[in-house]
Amino acid sequence: MTLVNMLEIKNLSFGYHCKSLILKDIALSLEDGHIYGLLGKNGAGKSTLLKNMVGLAVPVQGACMFNGNNVAGRPVPVLEDIFFIAEELFVPSLTPARFVANTASFYPKFNQDDFYQYLKVLDVDVNAVMNKQSYGQQKKAMIAFGLAANTDLLVMDEPTNGLDIPSKMQFRKLIASVQTESRCIIISTHQVRDLDSLIDTLLVLHNSEIIVNKSVDQVVEKLHFGMYTNTEGLPVLYEEESLRGKHAILQNTNGEFSKPDIELLFNAIIGNHPLLLEILNA
Repeated sequence: MTLVNMLEIKNLSFGYHCKSLILKDIALSLEDGHIYGLLGKNGAGKSTLLKNMVGLAVPVQGACMFNGNNVAGRPVPVLEDIFFIAEELFVPSLTPARFVANTASFYPKFNQDDFYQYLKVLDVDVNAVMNKQSYGQQKKAMIAFGLAANTDLLVMDEPTNGLDIPSKMQFRKLIASVQTESRCIIISTHQVRDLDSLIDTLLVLHNSEIIVNKSVDQVVEKLHFGMYTNTEGLPVLYEEESLRGKHAILQNTNGEFSKPDIELLFNAIIGNHPLLLEILNA
């Protein structure tokens, strides 16, 4: 299947004051069939970028186009095919069942059977009033709804915040199971290990710009990840000490496959290691 640009971000800049831009001249083409991980330090502007993607913020320059429609205008074809789960949730004083009865009709591809199955997997009580539940239970209910909406674009901001370890595991399994060639999923997080085995494309937002936009396959073609007792004489680009030895990123000079350590790579990228970034983006 030929991939198409689902979400195109054209030279987007955003700021609450034009002299202090949070995002600067960002250009991205995000395609269906992918799970993108948007990484950045706290305060880097990840949430702001996501809000621009779904039309909840309007850029001072440039545009976000979803299937040819400018999301800033919030036209119906955009609203019914995008679902956004914000980090800070507002849930009504309704049970999940009543929430579906009131809201599902706005999403033409919503599948009610899927919704109840996702609630069961995530251990959410279908009869509990959502705003009376813990933050984690509220988050899981909205994740279940977002997945069941079956929108072509699903955008999630820090979806694993508030989830316990078993729920994080179920979340990863669900995301992997619902991904299709016609769906684009974008997940923003600072909890990098929660996405380690899930994402297929890495986006890093740093100093108001996207400085990395690479598939995981491209990352391991250029970089090698490993644990070493001694790295002397090796082409080390970045390393961190641990009780077990040195976690290191090396230039991949022999085409050997390694399991990527996304958290280690993120630390290296934002730690200002220009040679690593140069090799990665070559």
